Amino acid sequence: MSTEKYLSRNVRKLSRSLLWQFFDLANATPNVISLSVGEPDFRTPWHISEEGIYAIEKGRTYYAPSRGLMQLREGIVRYYERRFGVRGYGTDNVLVTVGGSEAIDLICRLVLEEGDECIILDPGYIAYEPSVLLTGATPVYLRLRADNHFKVSPEQLEEVITDRTRMIILNYPSNPTGGVMTREDYEKIVPILKKHDIVTVCDEIYLELTYGSKPCSIASFREIRDQLVIINGFSKAYSMTGWRLGYMLADSKIIDAAVSIHQYSAMGPATPAQFAGIEAISPKSDRDIEEHAEAFLNRRNWLVAKLNRIGLPTAMPEGAFYVFANISGTGLSSYDFCVRLLQEEKVCVIPGTAFGPAGEGFVRISYCYSLEELQTAVDRIEAFLKKL
Repeated sequence: MSTEKYLSRNVRKLSRSLLWQFFDLANATPNVISLSVGEPDFRTPWHISEEGIYAIEKGRTYYAPSRGLMQLREGIVRYYERRFGVRGYGTDNVLVTVGGSEAIDLICRLVLEEGDECIILDPGYIAYEPSVLLTGATPVYLRLRADNHFKVSPEQLEEVITDRTRMIILNYPSNPTGGVMTREDYEKIVPILKKHDIVTVCDEIYLELTYGSKPCSIASFREIRDQLVIINGFSKAYSMTGWRLGYMLADSKIIDAAVSIHQYSAMGPATPAQFAGIEAISPKSDRDIEEHAEAFLNRRNWLVAKLNRIGLPTAMPEGAFYVFANISGTGLSSYDFCVRLLQEEKVCVIPGTAFGPAGEGFVRISYCYSLEELQTAVDRIEAFLKKL
């Protein structure tokens, strides 16, 4: 007897992510080189881990306040001031969450309901569409273009807004494209967001990994603060993926409402992880961020040059740690390219279609790996292309 009948209508709308399908395939394939996952290969800096260990040793394993430890929330406010010049937030504008993922889920449940539309970017991060669907709302896709460096243009934005548009989810620097919105780019779309009074969610988890231009947080535009929700976390900049520590910055009334869901579900991240976060968000860690960013920059430059040399046209990404390589010249679909590359050369990359229909003709390659691993993987990709 099928148990599917017990599942809600919204859950039945979900399909299994292609990203995780390929991740599982890679794990089941001997001697594979996987360039699939966006997880920094650096260890969490020791001075951060030490604070988490010390918290356990001192018995700081109790429930933390549902909004997060006060010292951590204060640190987050100071961090946005110090690193991005964003002022005007206080501790009542911060909610500490179980990774950025919980914050995404929270804001979707908080704002959206059946009949609403939420604009999501295509290609875009895999978690946004399911989070929207689970609320009963309808995702509306804003198709990004490679010739515009995967930025949101004001013309595209106006085109997808309807009288049912309730929210938009932005993600810059972008996973999977590496696209970046500069201050000048945001200046073109902020007036549109304000005019239509759209709840604007911006996932800034890769903001520290911006190359070639100064990182710009959309929170620096005070005119939309009351409708703005910033999502960020510790995973990428501090190599703390497994600590599951994130946060939300928003108007205090939005935070109060988010707490009303958060306190009954996740309750909060592990208390020792929050003590580690206090150390991470302090000025002492700025050097760690910059060292990691420099390493990613070097890998990016090397990988883009190599991929272009072997015949995969690849634009230079301006942020994050992914390249979005164009494989359309091979005559294969993104999915078939990735399946055959895995089977024939034991290299795992992700089909662009895992991130939306506009990803067809592209594959996402992560450079969260050593130059030695990247070299071996590129040699195998080159051998695969020669066979084609």
